[in-house]
Amino acid sequence: MTMKTLKIELKWALIFIASLLLWMLLERITGLHDEYIHLHQYVTLLYAIVAILIYVLALKDKRKNGYAGSASYSQLFKSGLIMTLIITALSPLTQYIVSEEITPDYFNNVVAYSVESGYFESMEQAEAEFNLENYIITSTVWALVMGIATTAIVSIFLKKKK
Repeated sequence: MTMKTLKIELKWALIFIASLLLWMLLERITGLHDEYIHLHQYVTLLYAIVAILIYVLALKDKRKNGYAGSASYSQLFKSGLIMTLIITALSPLTQYIVSEEITPDYFNNVVAYSVESGYFESMEQAEAEFNLENYIITSTVWALVMGIATTAIVSIFLKKKK
């Protein structure tokens, strides 16, 4: 594969990452990382809608501009998989930006909240769960698994024969 054939996947992977960074910034601005942290775990799930929409738009773009309007399941799946691999490869950097630049107080806030609310019995338990290393691992695995699952399902609906 040449860079030209990967142009659509790279473009949409970068759009995905930009949307995630923007979402995290909006969460911080609206207080979901401090004042309203008790709502964070629920509201953050709404990003799944954005993520799925981006995959749909990406695979439609690939079908239209990469395959002249018709594409098989395997062609779309391959394209979505490439996009997923790019997103996954950039996940550690993305999580670092979120945790260190966008919302550097998040871990302290979520640790304190999780102990106060009784989710964890001690600060040590909470700190073992909520830290940059753990979030980098989790976000990377999550990006790969959810990207493959989303690609598999979206490709079913977007395949189109000539």
